[in-house]
Amino acid sequence: WCSHQCRAHCIVKPNTLHPPKYLNWSVHVCVGMSESCGAHCVNQSTEDHWRVGSAGKNLVAVSTKLSDTNVSGEGEICFSGRHLFMGYLGDPVRTSRAIDNQGWLHTGDIGHLDENGFLYVTGRTCEVIMLRGGESVLPLPIESRILAALPFLSHVVVVGDGKPYLSCLMTLSCVMDRVTGGPTDQLSPLARRWMESLGSYSTTVSGVIAGRDKTVFTAITDSLHRANTVAPTNDHKIQKWTLLDRDFSIPGGELGPTLKVRRFVVHKKYATTIETLYRT
Repeated sequence: WCSHQCRAHCIVKPNTLHPPKYLNWSVHVCVGMSESCGAHCVNQSTEDHWRVGSAGKNLVAVSTKLSDTNVSGEGEICFSGRHLFMGYLGDPVRTSRAIDNQGWLHTGDIGHLDENGFLYVTGRTCEVIMLRGGESVLPLPIESRILAALPFLSHVVVVGDGKPYLSCLMTLSCVMDRVTGGPTDQLSPLARRWMESLGSYSTTVSGVIAGRDKTVFTAITDSLHRANTVAPTNDHKIQKWTLLDRDFSIPGGELGPTLKVRRFVVHKKYATTIETLYRT
């Protein structure tokens, strides 16, 4: 019988952290890499080792620091400890990029540490969006806020690299074909329940989009407005958005084998849709 679960290596949706009480589960978020032989920080059950939304504190005999921090205190997360690997076999150049001359492993993740030593992962260095005006924006915190407010969505991808403002692509949670692994047009039971709670009785993705379901579109607009009210600057606000007509999937190429969104694929596959957001 499983009483504890650890979740690592991918975005954890808020509802995952609070499973049904009858399961008697605790979900522990942790952060680590293959290069660190697994977990480095863990959000544990005890009060002094638990913070909602964090990846927890260092395990025994390991250290964490932030490199190249910005004015908000965010920087690249670096690991130190005897659990780190020795390097990439036969690839000294790649090894030197990963481990600096002081022995710190540069993870490529961006985050911040609070005053009690809890680590919060907010994005990847390769995911930073650079707006036309020079402002750098981490998309993950924005996407997480939107997903938390709108459970009928499966994915949110913030775009805007080289553009004057941020926009986002959204997909509705739908039923996946068990044979092909691709998305069907049918909304998932979770999406339908949430829509019904709002007063919408749409059952398909095409029905929501083609009919411009007023209840759904209003809920999205209102949630984006609330997300924008807590944005640190105007550059961090979502100005435009669109619903895609298909959910992301592994066969479609938008998701990798660990179900992470492959942003470069999304940007290429939906390039025309993205450009439309900046033409109107």
